Amino acid sequence: MFIELEPIFNNLGEELSFEYELDLSECEYGGVFPFKAPVMVKGVVKNTAGIVEMNANVKVFYDGFCDRCAESVKREFDFDFSHTLVSSLNNEENDELMLIEDMRFELDSLITEDVFLSLPTKILCSDDCKGLCSRCGANLNLGACGCRKEIDPRLAALKELLEK
Repeated sequence: MFIELEPIFNNLGEELSFEYELDLSECEYGGVFPFKAPVMVKGVVKNTAGIVEMNANVKVFYDGFCDRCAESVKREFDFDFSHTLVSSLNNEENDELMLIEDMRFELDSLITEDVFLSLPTKILCSDDCKGLCSRCGANLNLGACGCRKEIDPRLAALKELLEK
């Protein structure tokens, strides 16, 4: 979605609201394509005292797998983003301001980047997910697997002494 920013930059108090759906179904995250439902984007670009701010709320529906136990995970994330937009920069190394050179702004790439940077690095089915047994692959959330605990080879001699 493109936003025409010239009227906002040129008029104090001017604002433009936006609301749309963003399709991320072709975007891969964690080896899967978990964005089956459209991302809901709602926000406003506003010129307040000569400072142009873009504020957005984004609802993301994640339909993927737990990173520990591989069970299905369906979760909704709700993110708020804010960016300060400028038409020129005095300091070229300023990462906090977004330079808008041609007064047209392509919102989709910014929202996509914000979503991917805000998603957790590990998405779990629950906060206390125990994962899978590293030996047999059993889901430890469903119960113990029955595998015997492996003995550290450096301590095997001590175990033999305890057994005698």
